[in-house]
Amino acid sequence: MVTFADKAYIDSAMQTQMASVDSEILTPVKHPKGTCDVIKQMFASADNLYSAAVSRVRQPIESWFNWLIQKTDIQRASKIRSTNGLIVHIFNKINAALCNRFL
Repeated sequence: MVTFADKAYIDSAMQTQMASVDSEILTPVKHPKGTCDVIKQMFASADNLYSAAVSRVRQPIESWFNWLIQKTDIQRASKIRSTNGLIVHIFNKINAALCNRFL
């Protein structure tokens, strides 16, 4: 399974965990602090193409989440106290957004 993620998920612990379950995580390129500018420039074209490809896959998903947040305020769940309550909240919000959109 391949997962497309943000630069925040680029750490080696996450990469190792994903590899242990036969998965791969693809993130835009992020150079470690202190990387020499010469090295950055040497790989800039390839890094930019790779980052653009990953971002191109993630963009529609990010747009859908943004639309869902704007239409339903799905992130406001302060009164939920259980896992089942959270699941009900999420599916009700998604259902309301889709019904509002298509009906």
